[in-house]
Amino acid sequence: MIESFEVDTLVIGAGVVGLACAAALARQGRRDVVVLEAERAIGTQTSSRNSEVIHAGIYYPTGSLKHTLCLEGRHLLYAYLAERGVDHRRCGKLIVATDVNENDKVEALHHQALRNDVEGMEMLTVAQARALEPDLNCTLASLSSQTGIIDSHGFMVSLRGELEDFGGVVAFNAPVTRIEARAAGGFQVTVGGPAPTLVVCARLVNAAGLGAVGLAQTLEGFSRPVPALRLAKGSYFGYAGRPAFSRLIYPAPVDGGLGVHVTLDLAGRMRFGPDVEWLPGDDPGRVDYAVDLARADSFYAAVRRYWPGLPDGALVADYAGCRAKLSGPGEPAADFRIDGPGAHGREGLVELFGIESPGLTSALSIARLVAATLA
Repeated sequence: MIESFEVDTLVIGAGVVGLACAAALARQGRRDVVVLEAERAIGTQTSSRNSEVIHAGIYYPTGSLKHTLCLEGRHLLYAYLAERGVDHRRCGKLIVATDVNENDKVEALHHQALRNDVEGMEMLTVAQARALEPDLNCTLASLSSQTGIIDSHGFMVSLRGELEDFGGVVAFNAPVTRIEARAAGGFQVTVGGPAPTLVVCARLVNAAGLGAVGLAQTLEGFSRPVPALRLAKGSYFGYAGRPAFSRLIYPAPVDGGLGVHVTLDLAGRMRFGPDVEWLPGDDPGRVDYAVDLARADSFYAAVRRYWPGLPDGALVADYAGCRAKLSGPGEPAADFRIDGPGAHGREGLVELFGIESPGLTSALSIARLVAATLA
């Protein structure tokens, strides 16, 4: 006989955004906030397979959700990390042109950042950029002083701890197999795994990341438009030698991403990525996260545009991630899609689609928006 429970609020997905939403709802005073996670641990997909960058808010159309939530989220995030003692560093970033034909792109990004009210932006000449990063090759650079790096796992552990402090809980090995909108209001959620369960809730947040679109398609008894999912894999290669840079280095953006850039971890280790590999189909369960060693050739070519000193044989396969995108190759980058009752008409339901970069930076501001929507 399948066991059944009734709770106030269910959040599906224990990635950084799901945990942030759950913590915000519990902090708001919601009783019985439960997070359902299909895997055995928090943040096993997108939240642990990214660059761990705190973005400043430069790249996004003014007034878009990515712009406003990134800007607000960055301020909230730095304050939260300092208060909770989570490792991070405001290391700064250089966006660089590597030949004069790219100067216009870098200048346009700089002006976009100013329109977006991003603080701490400065245009640099070649000499000024080389004074900061002597190994850098560029023809123009824009400095973002507010970009940083974060221990994303430490952030998620802190969010989980905060949720539990307010009486919430994360249930692992709990894949959602079916959702029904109840005629009397609220939702009935069927949970598989080793202990199949029915959970009835008044409020439901779909923060399933790569699985959010597929999960939304299982909802019965309520019709609304669900976007199409496009999957873009990104691979990273590590560098075993002494780091050449003390700041993040980003080239001019490419279709589907921000280009193969230099990121640093909190131990100072340097890595490169991600690139963009559009995947066929829309099934996140079929993504192969192995790094294809053949992609190293394109990494050497991309990195040597801004770091000519990259030695032969220096790159080693590191890890790969996958972006949950709502736009495909050659299309304008889609915004976050956060569908609450105002969008679809169903009380108590918020669905989060296309939460790719800058989702980590925006997690706390997304959570604040979700909590306000369900208030």
